[in-house]
Amino acid sequence: MAEKKMSPSRKNHLKSLLLQIGKEMLEEEAREAEEEKMKYMMENCPSLCIPQCTQEIQELCRQLHKQIDLVDEERYDMEMKVKKANKEIDDLKMKVQDLNGRFKKPTLRRVRMSADAMLAALLGSKHKVSLDLRANLRQVKKEVKEEEKQTGDWRKNIEDKAGMDGRKKMFETEA
Repeated sequence: MAEKKMSPSRKNHLKSLLLQIGKEMLEEEAREAEEEKMKYMMENCPSLCIPQCTQEIQELCRQLHKQIDLVDEERYDMEMKVKKANKEIDDLKMKVQDLNGRFKKPTLRRVRMSADAMLAALLGSKHKVSLDLRANLRQVKKEVKEEEKQTGDWRKNIEDKAGMDGRKKMFETEA
């Protein structure tokens, strides 16, 4: 079944109704916020009457300082709660990114570092390890060949090497 398309005039009419309802809701929210603000101000901020003598003024200042201290404490507590919540949100975002497997790979920089410095960085400062790279290499002893030990007539060495008669004849015809 093909859906019936709405005419442009009907769309515009519905859109205007939605906008009108949204506007009324925003006005109502603003009115409620203003009423709530006025109610809070009436409860927490009594009308100010300025006393005439200095003692009463000093007492009023003390009361105001106490109220300021209480408000500062509440503000500090709120800030700490917000910071803690933001940190938790960031941690959860990182966990979600890790679970999705889509996270930015950091750009790697080329670092010139000796092997000892690298081990110290990896293992920490409590492990002092000097790395001898040649210690784990296999030791190969160089064998001295018997041919080098014999110093004599080079023709004799060639005859000794020639195991087949054909090679010996080849050398004799050239010479």
